[in-house]
Amino acid sequence: MTESQPAPWINLLDESASGWRGFRQKTLPAGWRLVDGALTRVGLGGDIIYGKQAFGDFELELEWMLKPVGNSGIFYRATEEVKRIFEGAPEMQVLDNERHPDNKTELTVAGANYALHGAPRDATRPIGEWNSVRIVARGAHVEHWLNGKKVVDYELWSPEWEAKVKASKFVEWPTYGRARSGYIGLQDHGDWVAYRNMRIRELK
Repeated sequence: MTESQPAPWINLLDESASGWRGFRQKTLPAGWRLVDGALTRVGLGGDIIYGKQAFGDFELELEWMLKPVGNSGIFYRATEEVKRIFEGAPEMQVLDNERHPDNKTELTVAGANYALHGAPRDATRPIGEWNSVRIVARGAHVEHWLNGKKVVDYELWSPEWEAKVKASKFVEWPTYGRARSGYIGLQDHGDWVAYRNMRIRELK
């Protein structure tokens, strides 16, 4: 695969968290706040997106931290043409692999392409420590990296992907995973989670 030339990095988190807003909303919900330089889910807020710009081919880097039994996720190529963000956007799972009940299958542990492509259970750091993420999307090819280890590698719209979608809950939503460009999003799954050092660059 030919490597695309990256554009300059774009910082997704400034001192006021400008650019972030609720999914299908105009402002950032009160449940998400900037705490010690990290965008943190501190109360009911719903899913949020970086709404300044949509991204097609990109490289995204960030760090996340959870508290025990925590669950969240990182969405990409999200569109607001659906009622709920997960109906359209693929999700890199963020999870307490040791304690959360979603740990029963590698399809839903941290790093997985949620419900479709599993990730190794041992890729995370202990709860209370920061985990580093890198997501690369070039056309149909997507990679999830967690703490320097490539944990997921898949092709959107391939026969394998189509079969996995058909066998999953996502079969209910015909637009799931079809967008070639969209927003970066963060999931409010009802638990405390913090994200920091978020940056992205387009791959031309």
